[in-house]
Amino acid sequence: KHLLNRYHYGAVIDACAKVSWWTKALLLLGEMSQNTMSLETIIQSAAISACEKAGEWSKALQLFNAMLQSSVELDTIALNAAISACEKGGQWERAFQLFSAVGKGKVEVDTISVN
Repeated sequence: KHLLNRYHYGAVIDACAKVSWWTKALLLLGEMSQNTMSLETIIQSAAISACEKAGEWSKALQLFNAMLQSSVELDTIALNAAISACEKGGQWERAFQLFSAVGKGKVEVDTISVN
């Protein structure tokens, strides 16, 4: 049995996001999945933020699209991080396409989303 739970993983993934350690964040996300832990919205959003801060727009987009395909509820943080990652990577068309998720009513837009 694992001593670490989703809250521990979530805290470390959030810390990774703050310092742009996207590879570690993705490894931890993978461990959670292998250990059949719940990949909650806030944890996946933190992993997307880690990719965004490191300039890894394609990884951020991959994670966001995986959230779209899954039963995990999307949130504004994930949307904004994915849009920001695409913008930083010069992928403005992909950033614009992310708004299709909004059009389907899957996530709420805020002021940051439209700036």
